[in-house]
Amino acid sequence: MSDTTARPRPKFRAPRINDESRPFWEATSRGELLIKHCTACGENHYYPRSLCPFCFSDATQWLTCSGRGVIYSFSVSRRGEPYAIAYVSLEEGPTLLTNLIDCDFERLAIGQAVQVRFADTGEGAALPCFTPV
Repeated sequence: MSDTTARPRPKFRAPRINDESRPFWEATSRGELLIKHCTACGENHYYPRSLCPFCFSDATQWLTCSGRGVIYSFSVSRRGEPYAIAYVSLEEGPTLLTNLIDCDFERLAIGQAVQVRFADTGEGAALPCFTPV
């Protein structure tokens, strides 16, 4: 049975911000999704960190993403307030673990196109979540 009623967004806690991740969190508060690009090996990676996980080079730079991707895998928890988490593969390559919001959980599917939406934590940072397009 499909539940198409609007659900309130889950409450998100603010992340712990350090000097290495500060540009990422400042971008999310502006509605931008950043990943890292390694100029040594050419790979894009997520989560934000200084060293490339592919070649261990520190020659990395910030790259603004389109915010578009597809659901690689997902799970819906119906215990308590229902929520959905997913691995989303970005057009730029990296796959990230995230929440799916503003959607009917019964209509989610692997391979479904999604777009980033930012959930405000109320503490100066926004978390990248995704919603079907």
